[in-house]
Amino acid sequence: MAFYSIGDVAERCGINPVTLRAWQRRYGLLKPQRSEGGHRQFDEEDIQRIEEIKRWIKNGVPVGKVKALIEGSQAVVLEEGWAPIQEALLTVLRQVRSDGLRSKIRMLSRENSADTLIDNVFIPVRQRLNRDHNTARAICSLLDGVLIEFVAAALSASRKEPGKAALLVGWETDDRTLLWLEAWRLSQHGWHIDVLADPLQQLHPEFFPGQQILLWTGRSPTPQQEEQLTHWREQGFTVTFHNS
Repeated sequence: MAFYSIGDVAERCGINPVTLRAWQRRYGLLKPQRSEGGHRQFDEEDIQRIEEIKRWIKNGVPVGKVKALIEGSQAVVLEEGWAPIQEALLTVLRQVRSDGLRSKIRMLSRENSADTLIDNVFIPVRQRLNRDHNTARAICSLLDGVLIEFVAAALSASRKEPGKAALLVGWETDDRTLLWLEAWRLSQHGWHIDVLADPLQQLHPEFFPGQQILLWTGRSPTPQQEEQLTHWREQGFTVTFHNS
């Protein structure tokens, strides 16, 4: 198992070492191991946890409440006015009617940007439902289906405007819906996006000759992924990482 120093993790995750120490000491969010010399050692699981902490904070959650959310012991409470919008979407979801859900998502998309909806509404609502009981997970599955349907239509509409063509591929991630939401995000920033419907564990860029490939992992790329990316580029493939 590979271990990383606090400096390496800070650079990789874009977090100040002082902040990482505060997350550990003051908030109990991190539990790195120690070397024989007493230095902090982080593994890949720690890095994934840091990325999750960053997402919660980005979505408006005070750092003091993040631990309870990660451990699933408290409901999400967001500030800046997004909680009522999330609750409105949840109310529609609980009616278990696809047509009403479609109308709600279309209305929200007319009033907010893709970036705003993804980060402040869709991701937090999915996180709430996925850590709840089986009924909530079933409702989340309904939401996922309607979101993917909505994104597919949005991708088609975006091709009517000028843009750059690219293929979005999920790599070593297991969240299919987030992959499609990232495709929507890109389509609103000047891209004509084709998306592989399901993420891949093993990628073969030679299957897509001449195409611009955007890789999405849902987190910071690992050193192994960075090394593989360099290898593909040396072979002449046009491959880059896209991580929101």
